[in-house]
Amino acid sequence: MSIYETNLDQNLANYTVLSPLSFLERSRKTFPDQIAIEYEDYKLTYKQAAKRCNALSELLKSYNVNKNDTVAVMLPNIPEMWECHYGIPMAGAVLNAINTRLDYNTINFILGHGEAKVFIYDSSYSDIVEKAVQNIENKPILLEVVDKVAGLKNSEFAESEKILNYENELNKFSDLEIIYKLPKNEWDAIALNYTSGTTGNPKGVVYHHRGAYLNAIGNTLVWEMPMFPKYLWTLPMFHCNGWCFPWTITERAGTHVCLRQPAGELIVNALIKHKVSHLSGAPIIMQMIADHLISNNIDLTQEIKMMTAGAPPPEAVLGKMKSCGIDVIHVYGLTETYGPSVVCAWKTEWNNLSPDEQAKMKARQGVPYSVQEDIKIVDPKTLKNVPQDGETIGEVFTRGNITMRGYLKNEKATKESFEDGWFHTGDLGVWHQDGYIQLKDRSKDIIISGGENISSIEVEDILYKHPSVAAVGVVAKSDEKWGETPCAFIELNSGFEENKVELLNHCKENLAGFKVPKFFIFCELPKTSTGKIQKFVLREKAEKLD
Repeated sequence: MSIYETNLDQNLANYTVLSPLSFLERSRKTFPDQIAIEYEDYKLTYKQAAKRCNALSELLKSYNVNKNDTVAVMLPNIPEMWECHYGIPMAGAVLNAINTRLDYNTINFILGHGEAKVFIYDSSYSDIVEKAVQNIENKPILLEVVDKVAGLKNSEFAESEKILNYENELNKFSDLEIIYKLPKNEWDAIALNYTSGTTGNPKGVVYHHRGAYLNAIGNTLVWEMPMFPKYLWTLPMFHCNGWCFPWTITERAGTHVCLRQPAGELIVNALIKHKVSHLSGAPIIMQMIADHLISNNIDLTQEIKMMTAGAPPPEAVLGKMKSCGIDVIHVYGLTETYGPSVVCAWKTEWNNLSPDEQAKMKARQGVPYSVQEDIKIVDPKTLKNVPQDGETIGEVFTRGNITMRGYLKNEKATKESFEDGWFHTGDLGVWHQDGYIQLKDRSKDIIISGGENISSIEVEDILYKHPSVAAVGVVAKSDEKWGETPCAFIELNSGFEENKVELLNHCKENLAGFKVPKFFIFCELPKTSTGKIQKFVLREKAEKLD
C-alpha cells in the first residue's frame, strides 16, 4: 500500500459534499444584513431570506416530503421562486421548476411522470393548474402563491378547500431556528428539468448537488464576477434553474432583483432603479433592451454585463448592445448541462478587430467552462473528430462534471446520450482552428424561439390531428425578434381548401402560444424515395419567405 494511502483517509474534518446550499449558509452568516432580494420596493436581507427558505423546508417536511420526493413549482421570477431553489433541497426534496408557458396537457404529464408530491404555483396560473391536475392518480398537495407586489388576488379556485395559501402556510414555521444540513451524498438529485422532446413527451433531466455547485462557481469564473453583484432576473428561473444563477448570485452575496414580466421598458426601468450590474437572457431580451434604450435616447450610467444563449445572437443585435454600453458574453449549453457549459471566452487580440469582426467572434459558442471537462465535434456516423477548419459540420459532444445524471425513467435515452463516454448533444456545428465551436443546425429539429425550446414533432402532431392535413413539416425560420419561429409546410387532403385561419385557431387551442406557427405554407412536401419529408429543403424555403 502506498504511503499516501495510509492513515490519510477521508473524514468529516477534511471532506464535505459539494452543494449550493452551502452558499446561502455562508452568506447569511457572513453578510446577514446584505440585501438578498429586491422586488419593486420589497426587500429581504440574507438573514430574512434564509429564514423563509428554512420555513419552506420545514413546511414541506410537515407534508411528509422526504428525500427524493419531487416538489413541482410553476412561478414567474418572483422571490418565492428563488426561495424554492433553497427551501426544497433543504428538505432533501427535488425541485421541478415547470415552464410557465406550457399547455395543461404537458404540465399534466410532467406532474405525473415526476410524481410530484407538492405543487407550488402562482395564482395567475390557477385556471391552467386546475385542468393540469385532473386525472392524476396521486394528486399533489397544491400551494398557491398570491403575488401581492403585483397586486394579484386569490382566484376562486384558490379559495376552495383543495388549495393552501403559500404565505399563510409558510408563516406557521417562520419562527423556527435554522437547521443547516447538507445532503449526505453530492450525487443526490437536486433538480428535475423537463426538456422538449423530439418524439412524444418531454424528457426529465436530473441534476445533482455537485453539478449545481460547480456550475454556479463556473458562472462566476467566466464572468469574473465580483462580490455583491446586482442581478436582474430576466431569464426565467424555470430555464435550467435559471442557468444556476439562483445559486451563483447567492454565493457572491449579491442581490436578486426580481422582475415578474420581462419587457423592454420594464427591464430598462429596473436596470436604472435597482442599479443592476448583471443579467442574462436570450437574444430577444437583448433586442428589447437595445431597442428601448436607443428609441428613447436613454444613456445608462452604470456598467452592465449580460450573458446570452439560445439561438446564436444576430451580429446586428450584438452591435446594438455594444453601442448601448452593455458588455455581452455569449455562452452555450443545454438543459442536460445545467444551462451554460460553453463560453465564447474573449481573447485580448480580438480587441483590435473591427466592430463587425468582433461581433462575428462573439457569435461563436466557444470553449468549455473551466468546470466542464471537454468538448469536440465528430462525424456522427464514424464518431471521428471532424477537421478544425470552421467548415466541416459534425455533432457536438461534451463531457464533464456539469452534465446531468440522466433522464428520469428513461434508461434507453440515457444510455444513448452517454454512448462512448460523451454526452451527445444532437446539435450540429463546426470546429474552428483555435478550438472554438460554432453551431450551424440542430439535428433534433428543436426550434428555439425567444429562448424557449419547441419540438417540431409536437407541433406537427397537433396539425396532423386536423382533418384537412395530409402531411406536414415544421421547421425553424429565422426571426429578427425571436431568434427563430415555427414555420409549417402543409400538404392538404383532397377535398379541402387552404384555410390558414382555421389551422391557426386549431393550433392555438392545442398548443402553448409560443409554439404556434407564425407561417402556414400550403404545398406538396418534398420527400425522399422512402417518403421521408426533406426538412433541409423546407428550411431553405422558409428562409426565403417574407
